[in-house]
Amino acid sequence: MHVPRVLLAGAAGLALVLSACTTDAPDGSADGNGADLTPEEEWFDQEEFDRQLAQRDIEPEGPEDEPWLQAIEPEWVDTSEWESDAPEDATVCFSNASVSNPWRVTGFITMEQQVEELQEAGEIGDFQVSDAADDDNQQISDIQAFVDSGDCDTIIISPSTTATMTPAVETACESGVPVIVFDRGVNTDCAVTFIHPIGGYANGADSAEFLVDNLEPGSRVLALRILPGVDSLEHRWAAAQTIFDDSELDIIGYEFTEGDGAQIKDLVSQHLQRGAVDGVWMDAGDGAVAGLEAFEDAGQDYPVVSGEDELSFMRKWQEEDLTAIAPVYSNFQWRTPVLAASMILRGEEVPQEWVLPQEPVTEDERDELLEVNSGMPSLHYARFGGQDLPGFPEAWEDR
Repeated sequence: MHVPRVLLAGAAGLALVLSACTTDAPDGSADGNGADLTPEEEWFDQEEFDRQLAQRDIEPEGPEDEPWLQAIEPEWVDTSEWESDAPEDATVCFSNASVSNPWRVTGFITMEQQVEELQEAGEIGDFQVSDAADDDNQQISDIQAFVDSGDCDTIIISPSTTATMTPAVETACESGVPVIVFDRGVNTDCAVTFIHPIGGYANGADSAEFLVDNLEPGSRVLALRILPGVDSLEHRWAAAQTIFDDSELDIIGYEFTEGDGAQIKDLVSQHLQRGAVDGVWMDAGDGAVAGLEAFEDAGQDYPVVSGEDELSFMRKWQEEDLTAIAPVYSNFQWRTPVLAASMILRGEEVPQEWVLPQEPVTEDERDELLEVNSGMPSLHYARFGGQDLPGFPEAWEDR
């Protein structure tokens, strides 16, 4: 996923990996018979929605072959106050929400490889990591420990959730150490830079527009979501609600799946028992193959589907010649925070909001990306952007 994306995901791939499976009747929209297509006010900002959809068509600034260093409409921030005389001795601290899904595992491997390259070049020193395992309280404690230690010259934070983690990020900012937030956002702009792909609205719109364009009016569409309360995921669904509301598709409901393949397959099977499902919209596609297996078991034609750039889905897409798209929550963003840390330690400007490009995978480029990633495991993400790093390909193949 995704899930970015978001991201989720996930992503834009931002799921909690749980093993539970349900046999209860689908109830994602109260009675499972039609989704409310009015976005929740908390998670829908018309101005930001319009901005993200427009940013899809804006040419980013930066090196053409290094999208992790590109930025869309950047506003630059002076970081000279944090310039280090000895960056090779500087400690970069990273508070990670988790590595609880394939998108995050792929990204963290990429980050580690980027760190290794920067350390060998003498651009950063020690790299300290805490993993909160998707527990807000643990991540709050992790961030406080970094602040209290006084060892960190830069603190990178990938928040577990949005609202709950905001005070912890503000505490890190108040320490005087430059803070870098990436992946998921928080409700403060105190960080030196907030790094993310275009965002959840763009991700959700890419997939919703594809379904609208490729399905007949009146077609029945099931939406599969991971979990509530994460900004990039909520924005994906809010964008889809807005686009579906202007369409003639029949959105039969949505389900929270917790990213678990068995649960996804079971929920899709239950809906197929109730009637035809012509399309499947997902806010992160790392469980898309499980959903497609439900159609196989029921002897039904494959739906028009949005997935993600996870290889399991992309390979299934190629093998079965699906009508599909793979929105992304750009996984290469995991390189950018440590690169930003090295820039800050050199006193270089960074974008205040570092918006990275976010290109969905279409059928036109699917086969090329699969060839580039041919040796990678199924849970790898095609747009991981690490082919030039020292551990390629073994670090990702041997996860």
